[in-house]
Amino acid sequence: MRTALAERRWADALREHSQVEALGPAPTILSGADLDGLGEAAWWSGRLGDAIDYRERAVAEYVAEGEPARAARVAIHLATDHGHRSEATIGAGWIKRTERLLADLPLSPAHGWLARAHVGRALSAGDVEGALVLADEVLSIGARLADRDLEVMGLQDRGRVLIALGRVEEGLEALDEAVVAALAGEVSPYPAAAVFCNATIACEDLTDFRRAQAFADTAKRWCDRQSIAGFPGMCRVRRVELIALRGAWEQAELEARLACEELIDFSHDFAAEGFYQIGEIRRRMGDLAGAEAAFTEAHRLGRDPLPGLALLRLDQDRPKAAATMLARALADPTLVPLRRARLLPAEVVAALGVRDLGRAEAAAASLESTAATFATDLLRAEALTARGRVATAGGDAEAAIAAFREAVQAWSKTGAPYEIASAREGLAAAYLAAGDLDAAVLEAGAASAAYSALGAEAAAARALDLPSDRPVVDRANPDLSSATFMFTDIVGSTSLIEAVGDEAWGTLLAWHDTTIRALLRTHGGREIHHAGDGFFVSFGSAAAAIDCAIAIRRTLLDHRRQHGFAPAVRIGLHTAEALRTSSGFEGRGVHVAARIGALAGPDEILVSRATLEAAGRDDAHGSLRRERLRGIREPVELASLA
Repeated sequence: MRTALAERRWADALREHSQVEALGPAPTILSGADLDGLGEAAWWSGRLGDAIDYRERAVAEYVAEGEPARAARVAIHLATDHGHRSEATIGAGWIKRTERLLADLPLSPAHGWLARAHVGRALSAGDVEGALVLADEVLSIGARLADRDLEVMGLQDRGRVLIALGRVEEGLEALDEAVVAALAGEVSPYPAAAVFCNATIACEDLTDFRRAQAFADTAKRWCDRQSIAGFPGMCRVRRVELIALRGAWEQAELEARLACEELIDFSHDFAAEGFYQIGEIRRRMGDLAGAEAAFTEAHRLGRDPLPGLALLRLDQDRPKAAATMLARALADPTLVPLRRARLLPAEVVAALGVRDLGRAEAAAASLESTAATFATDLLRAEALTARGRVATAGGDAEAAIAAFREAVQAWSKTGAPYEIASAREGLAAAYLAAGDLDAAVLEAGAASAAYSALGAEAAAARALDLPSDRPVVDRANPDLSSATFMFTDIVGSTSLIEAVGDEAWGTLLAWHDTTIRALLRTHGGREIHHAGDGFFVSFGSAAAAIDCAIAIRRTLLDHRRQHGFAPAVRIGLHTAEALRTSSGFEGRGVHVAARIGALAGPDEILVSRATLEAAGRDDAHGSLRRERLRGIREPVELASLA
């Protein structure tokens, strides 16, 4: 048995131990190292329950042998094992046990592995800056102890945290270096496996699917050379999204189902991801019942089923349900930018589904900002598609055509046939809105053919049903009302989060929201939508809107003088006639107001001439200037309030 363990012949080691145990009543004398090795053998063989049993015994035996550092290292494994089973409380207990075992010991590799455990917990809590400090600590401990396993793990942790912070180039360089070290055989099997897996996940989160595919292929080749059972399922499930993106849905679903079978008793979190991907494939194929079942199972195993479940609700003609669940998810202050970006395309569609153009505009703008920061082809394509949808809904057909044409080209670079078809479908609707029926028919036909080739027959039929793709604003029987619209936004929020950290940012954001809502109530403003760190508000009076904007600025400036800091907020105001809906307002006037808000600078209140005239008073302001707003044909006269 011990020879088999030393040679990493996991199955042989387990079999030989079972044979010895079956020989008779005399107990087998196993050391802490023996039990530790059997735990590792069971883990690599996909027998998580046996691995936990062996490791619990190993901790006790190491303690009895006077080896607390080794006991601590196994305790960290147990925390991870219980995490895979969605047993967070038990996992946290093993972390506490580790801390007690190491409390009075000199620096050892176990201290580095404990820091690694805290990296994951910090990321889960949205504390990305804290996670970077911990990753650097892992790297430092590995270097001081000349422990190559720890060094490489710290390097890959640093890479994925840097990517989450938007320092993409640095992060990818660190991941590449860690993968090369694992491939070169510089580390033992577990660190190698973790590096391949985490590098793939980080690049998928970034939507750098080319690099993710390269890492996934590397992981598969590595797994094929190992005598292991559990880890291949983890590799397999990470490849599913990549395969599905290329349109090979049948193969992707087969891989996902195989992974779920391998992982259901081994790793709930990875099995949950497999069921989520099955749900996405079923939804796109039009099998709504199958998608519902898969998303439900993913949720049972601990995976948030968004955005897929929200898109399913839209397919089920339940836009309010979709909009509600996305609003709740996006309100989470611990949500990191890349995870938020995964939700925003669905948020745009859901907002338009409930006829909330302002909310859709805010989501599209946020997605564009993230795409500019992380600069991947897929994020750019998502942002262009979102912009096209919002422009179509706002009645600006030409802007929609331009956005969708760019989106088709951007999606083509990613090799994603379903998304290309979706962008073509949107382009058809934009052409139809512009009155170009021939171009609309061509694009709709191309989209329908692409959907059919993928097996998405419901989508293929929908693409050809051109009248259903007209803008969501129904002007046949409009309920038009005049109002003054306000858009607010914290300037430089991404840099601010980096500077103060997620916990302080959450506290600051809560204070900001409470302060502004109190001022809105005082001045009669109606909150239409709140996304992230911005508000969309309507006022029945232009004068009240101006007074409220001034009060917001004054309150923030006073707080800054008295307490040393307050966020810089930009505000845009525009008075126009707009379509009143059950959830608020939509139409060109809202679109113009959002653009004015985006153009304002820190602590600036930028107002349109229409608002100044509607207020009917002499508010001090700078010179009127004509500005061309993105997507708006005619220039708009604007001034900055003094």
